[in-house]
Amino acid sequence: MSKAGKITSINPPRAIPGGEIFIECEDFQISNLENFGCFFNRQKVRIVGASPNRVIAAVPDDFDSTEVKVHLESDGSKSNSVNITVGKKIAEDLHIVANPAVDPKDDSIILTRSGSRGQQLPTTLFRLDKNGFLTEMSADILNPTGVAFDRTGQLFITARADGEVCRIESDEEVVPFASDLGIATGIAFDKNGLMFVGDRSGTLYRVPETGRPESFALLEASVSAYHLAFGRDEKLYVTAPGLSGFDAIYRVDKDGFDEVFYRGFGRPQGLAFDRAGNLYAAASSEGRQGIMRIASDAEKAEIFVAGMNVVGLCFTRKGEMIVATNEAVYSLPIGIEGTLLN
Repeated sequence: MSKAGKITSINPPRAIPGGEIFIECEDFQISNLENFGCFFNRQKVRIVGASPNRVIAAVPDDFDSTEVKVHLESDGSKSNSVNITVGKKIAEDLHIVANPAVDPKDDSIILTRSGSRGQQLPTTLFRLDKNGFLTEMSADILNPTGVAFDRTGQLFITARADGEVCRIESDEEVVPFASDLGIATGIAFDKNGLMFVGDRSGTLYRVPETGRPESFALLEASVSAYHLAFGRDEKLYVTAPGLSGFDAIYRVDKDGFDEVFYRGFGRPQGLAFDRAGNLYAAASSEGRQGIMRIASDAEKAEIFVAGMNVVGLCFTRKGEMIVATNEAVYSLPIGIEGTLLN
């Protein structure tokens, strides 16, 4: 039998560079540090841990394709190969602190360079078109955080330093829409076009067309930001990352009453739903980091995309998942479409 054994599965079979995947295997023989290895498209990669039945490998960067072949080697013999999907980097040198958003008019993606609170940067908003060309938006917002489009395709962005929501006109003009929102972070629209904004100090606001915020619900304060998304049940789902390592995703009904939808994540952040009703969250769980998928009945959660420092995600109409870390954005072709309002 081959000393490299046999790969039986890879968990998860999707990752972005820097993420750690678990390669489940049989009879992988480890003789010494020089005579065994893990290879992605014939490139030797860093092994985090190894045993005869499991290899933990870190995903490298710079692949020509998102489809990558993984195999093991030991003493000159090779295992079978198994394909995984590795995200392609489509933008970098950013500072993203929440979900990016897809423009429904042309499928371009709005990205931010947020900076630390109160930090004035020369350019804070970017548009990445569907051909991969990144352009600077002349609209100037201090600490842009949450990004969302309403049902008419109008772009709104929260500015946490000023406690405002602003409307962006033609990528150039910033029009204040609502103020007095505390440390305004997350933003989402319900199916009727009503805006909701999360103040990370602990308040969810409902913002009607008049722009005058109304207190909607009170939750735990967050150490970083609130992240919001509406589900198919028309309820608002919220993360408020803390320091416990056992944080919850909350579900808030139309009357502002909240309940725990799922508990057990470390620092859960950006949220998005697919059309089947599954919820995806940027989080860590049981030592794994990346994008977690939670079934609609909240009975189980599993790692869906492996990655480090993930803060947000969104889906395109082409079935791509856009995954954002603190400083870069990746595209993964996974054939899943998101809901229209997330």
